[in-house]
Amino acid sequence: MTAAPPLVRLRHVDKTFARGTEALRHLDLTVAEGEFLSLLGPSGCGKSTALRLIAGLAGLTAGAIERPWAEGGRGGQMGFVFQEPTLMPWATVAANIQVPLTLLRVPRDQAAARVREAIGLVGLDGFERAYPRELSGGMKMRVSIARALATRPRLLLMDEPFAALDEITRMRLNNDLLGLWRRQGLTVVFVTHSVYESVYLSSRVAVMTPRPGRVAAEVTIETPYPRDDAFRTSPEYNNYCRTVSARLAAAMSG
Repeated sequence: MTAAPPLVRLRHVDKTFARGTEALRHLDLTVAEGEFLSLLGPSGCGKSTALRLIAGLAGLTAGAIERPWAEGGRGGQMGFVFQEPTLMPWATVAANIQVPLTLLRVPRDQAAARVREAIGLVGLDGFERAYPRELSGGMKMRVSIARALATRPRLLLMDEPFAALDEITRMRLNNDLLGLWRRQGLTVVFVTHSVYESVYLSSRVAVMTPRPGRVAAEVTIETPYPRDDAFRTSPEYNNYCRTVSARLAAAMSG
């Protein structure tokens, strides 16, 4: 099978913060078009920092990030879903989703159509006029995902979006996210500290070392999609979880 072309490439990336904390050192990472890549590692290893660097939300100390498809192009090429939904409490679901479209100066009628489309994609039909206080934690995260999808991004960056949710909601959203990824033809980079979540979702898992973070190992999850609850209880899933767990333990001890 021919490998998908690189969408983003990080070369020898270093990131040191103003107070001297070295978050990343010599991070090399390639993101292929159409893949679901998880960054897995312990808290504080630089996973979220790497995601923000890819998004252009922070500057590098050294190295380079190549994303020529996004240079000089229209806005909205990347969507970012933060760990917290970060919704405006005074605005409705529809108004929250429309925020990035307003910033991108999308014409009002087109923006309204995109908001309706995004609401449908995440299963929130009927909640357009609801306020965040009226929503569950899982529904708030769906709004956050819809807000990112409304820009029709090529690359979706997700920073531990389900970490604060209960297990049942988390599993449901994992399934929904995989469906969105496949139907929309997205490329996803997903930050997590859960071995089980990374194996279930990903086509590839990049295991990071403790701070300063770098990629210590990569594991390709060759189980075909779609994946469902039967995969979660399969010997194949358990074997992959053991493999990734072993790579993570080696990264943390090395």
